[in-house]
Amino acid sequence: MIARASELGLGTWVVIALLALLLVLVLILFKFVNLWVQAVMTRTEISLFQLVGMSLRKVNPSVIVRAMINAKMAGVPLTTSQIEAHYLAGGNVINVVRALIAADRAALGLDFNRAAAIDLAGRDVLDAVQTCVNPKVIDCPVDGKVAAMAKDGIQVLAKARVTVRTNIQRLVGGATEETIIARVGEGIVTTIGSAQNHKEVLENPDKISRTVMSKGLDSGTAFEILSLDIADVDVGANIGAKLQMDQAEADKNIAQAQAEGRRAQAVALEQEMRARYQEARAKVVEAEVEVPLALASAMRSGHMGAMDYFQMKNVVADTEMRASLAKVGDAAPETD
Repeated sequence: MIARASELGLGTWVVIALLALLLVLVLILFKFVNLWVQAVMTRTEISLFQLVGMSLRKVNPSVIVRAMINAKMAGVPLTTSQIEAHYLAGGNVINVVRALIAADRAALGLDFNRAAAIDLAGRDVLDAVQTCVNPKVIDCPVDGKVAAMAKDGIQVLAKARVTVRTNIQRLVGGATEETIIARVGEGIVTTIGSAQNHKEVLENPDKISRTVMSKGLDSGTAFEILSLDIADVDVGANIGAKLQMDQAEADKNIAQAQAEGRRAQAVALEQEMRARYQEARAKVVEAEVEVPLALASAMRSGHMGAMDYFQMKNVVADTEMRASLAKVGDAAPETD
């Protein structure tokens, strides 16, 4: 009896374990039944076990199923392994599939590997396909106008519009719109700068288009330029006259500075001459002081008498009188 009870208990535990395992499998499979039914209804070759495997590989099954259904309904041949590999690489699976569908409809010849490479390179592959089908217009520059100066010194303002479409073959590694804008701006400046006068640019704006287009602006870029049109041309400031005015003002300032320097030198020389005059005058006064002393010494030594002294004084007085009369004659007004 005891042996039969133990056998019965062991069998019960085995049955319970099998039922529990079956319940877990049912729950797991039930999680993917909805996706599996969607795949079956659209005749997409994805099995229930493949969905379980995706979950174990950390792949979102709903994204893979939706992508495969879109590709299947559009007639684009893809496999789940391709979609899973791109998902695991960090790509945007839905965007790539939509781009492949759009490229297939437009007969662009885009395959999955190139589309995946474009997507992993950080480019919007769907936008690239749409731009290839429907070209877009780029304003050069985006804001404002390109300013350049003709040879006559007149500033010319120009704005261009470039119609481009994506070159799928050069999209990976190709330059972006900023390069196109920069090259167009450079071409506009070069063309206007080589013009003899601003009227030549205003009369023939298409000359700018021809010159810019001849430079091969789309070389090395991810775009193909279809046309380049000058949208607007205006006359700006008279840069040449302004530069001449600035140069004249600078020359005037230099001349004023040089004149001020010469005036300062003249003032310094005048002050120096005055100092020399005062120095000479001091020497004269000093010499005049010696005269009375010399006269006194001569009289004491007997070399000069009193009559000689008075005679000298008379000569001095006569000289001063003559000088005074000469000054009065010079100051008298002239008569007819």
